[in-house]
Amino acid sequence: MLSDTPGIHHITGIVRDAQQNVDFYTGVLGLRLVKQTVNFNEKFTRHLFYGDETGSPGTDLTFFPYPAEDDGRIGKPQITPHW
Repeated sequence: MLSDTPGIHHITGIVRDAQQNVDFYTGVLGLRLVKQTVNFNEKFTRHLFYGDETGSPGTDLTFFPYPAEDDGRIGKPQITPHW
């Protein structure tokens, strides 16, 4: 990690089904759906925000639902850790 960065602010993922995503993160994991907006780059795409009660940095998870996208695949440009 960069020395001038105190930590990760949030992580964003892409999901197929928005309602299944909400059901899992709120119902199973117990996170709060903090807000729901639109993707600034694609105004017809929702942006789901989950986190703790105060929205503390490092607790925020966000998701973009793309119901018609192809399944992910292993390989480039997939992110892989270099431990």
